[in-house]
Amino acid sequence: MNVLCGPQAEAVTRALGFDCHDVAPVVSVRPPWELAHWTMPLLELIVIVGAVFAFVHAIRRYRAGDPVNLALWWTSLVYLAVVEPPLYFPEWFGLDQQYGFIFAHNLFTVQFMWDRLPLYIIAFYPMISQLAYELVRSLGIFARRGPLAGSVAVAFACQVFYEVFDHIGPHLKWWAWNPDNHIVNHPALASVPMTSMLLFASVSMGAMTYLVVRLARRGWWTVLVAGVLTPPSMAVAGLPSSLFAGNPTAQAWILGVELGLVWLAGAWIVATSLAPEPLSPFVRYYPAAYLGVMAVIWISAMLAPGEGPAGSGLYALACFIGGGLLVTALYRSRVPATV
Repeated sequence: MNVLCGPQAEAVTRALGFDCHDVAPVVSVRPPWELAHWTMPLLELIVIVGAVFAFVHAIRRYRAGDPVNLALWWTSLVYLAVVEPPLYFPEWFGLDQQYGFIFAHNLFTVQFMWDRLPLYIIAFYPMISQLAYELVRSLGIFARRGPLAGSVAVAFACQVFYEVFDHIGPHLKWWAWNPDNHIVNHPALASVPMTSMLLFASVSMGAMTYLVVRLARRGWWTVLVAGVLTPPSMAVAGLPSSLFAGNPTAQAWILGVELGLVWLAGAWIVATSLAPEPLSPFVRYYPAAYLGVMAVIWISAMLAPGEGPAGSGLYALACFIGGGLLVTALYRSRVPATV
């Protein structure tokens, strides 16, 4: 049996509609109209355009004397390079017994690494980090409350914008979690592992932002340092639930409390720290566009349900409300636009 396509990987990818034995080791390209679901090229478009838009904005900020946006954009890719390969190929890193086979992406337009890594996922990291950071920065929270409070607010913003994506993906077969993996993928909220919701959607982005904001002006070597140090911060946040391995009920309560703290602390910081700054074109248009596209996808899924396991509609609705309130707070600003 090919180590890249063991029995569990084979079962998950076949449920998605392809065979993990028949993949390209470096890169594969396919027409967007041949993808498994019509929402997949739309998802690629909104994410990749967002990453490019964020990069252009980061360059403008850098030329205006602020290196944080550009450093965060590149740090997101360093973080991706550190964290994604062990998720796809735990056996390469001696982690197969510790983590097992976790999940597989479906086939998108451009795919890398034995068809495990879609191009849009590469773009997703700098897109979501820039969206959350620039939103919080534009609300004046970093200027008024400093790096720590600002980074907690970023963790909250990432939670609400990330989870409207995370809870619809498995339902539309953008990816599939391995249901037989009880080490990482349980406990779950509906179809989404709670560790993913906490560690990847909030802790990682908040910690990365804090490191970049504190270090960016010391030189470009800090991009590498911040990207490498972000995963250990996730391990620290995951430690309380890991102490109860084998007891999914206790783990669910602990992860739920930690998620609740992200919501409470983030919302409180935002509500008590608003001092809006001039809005850039990126933050003025992109967060609302992203939420709008995700809302269209969710509505279409309710009208014509997908074939994969459903996420939590109530949690996604809460995230839509949270994201909408953040965008509304931006638009209430009367400060003239800038870079």
